[in-house]
This record gives sequence, structure tokens and C-alpha cells, in this order.
Amino acid sequence: MTVVKHNSSDLDMLARLLRAEAEGEGETGMLLVGAVGINRIRANCSDFVGLRTIPQMIHQPHAFEAVTKGYFYQRARESERRLARRSVRGERPWPAKYSLWYFRPPGDCPPTWYNQPLVGRFRLHCFYEPSATECENVYNTF
Repeated sequence: MTVVKHNSSDLDMLARLLRAEAEGEGETGMLLVGAVGINRIRANCSDFVGLRTIPQMIHQPHAFEAVTKGYFYQRARESERRLARRSVRGERPWPAKYSLWYFRPPGDCPPTWYNQPLVGRFRLHCFYEPSATECENVYNTF
């Protein structure tokens, strides 16, 4: 069972995003990126109101720097496809469990990002989740 409708092209696109955004963070880092993306589709709040599909989420303006780089457009590999399948099945490890934002700062994680509190860090990426009053859906969609 999946939590987001998708076809094989969508799954490949998500797999390419995972690699392009977080390959250096290993399998867990890529899975965290997938969780944030799926959260954005499912939560329907904040900057992500109206996102219903994987392509809409990935190509939302200014959402992912990776889509501006050639590496994103290389063929998806089976190892990333497996991670993408885990993401669309709803696997959401901490610190991305309820996160809608992440980024890689040059140093320490700022305590907030887009006015959202820091929830944790995995290797080089910092993760931020909204409050329940700002985005209740992210806490009850799974």
C-alpha cells in the first residue's frame, strides 16, 4: 500500500531527487529527503497547499536546488528506486517524520528555518517541522 499515488515515471523522478539531494548522506539521508517530499504532498499546508503529485512537489519553484543541476536528470538507479518505493509507502524516519523543510547549512543548524523550529540533524542536513497549529495535517495524515 502507498500513501501517495504514483506511476513508474514519478517513482523514477523521486529516486533521482533522492540521489541528487542527498547521495552523500547515504541511504538514510536519501530516505529522509523522500519523507520530507511525501510530507509536503500529504500535509497540504503552509508553502505546500495544493501539491498532490510527486512531479508537482519536485518541480515546485525554489523547492529543490537539485532540479537545477544536471545530476538530477541522469537515469534513476535501482538502489534509489528502492528508497523511493519505501518513501511512497510512508516510511518516515526521524528527524524527517513530520518535517516539511531541510537544508544543508555551512555550519551549525539555525534554531529556525522559514519560521519553523529545528527538530534534528542527520549528518550535514538540518530538519524543520511545523507546529501543529500551523500544519495539523502533517501530524495526522498517516
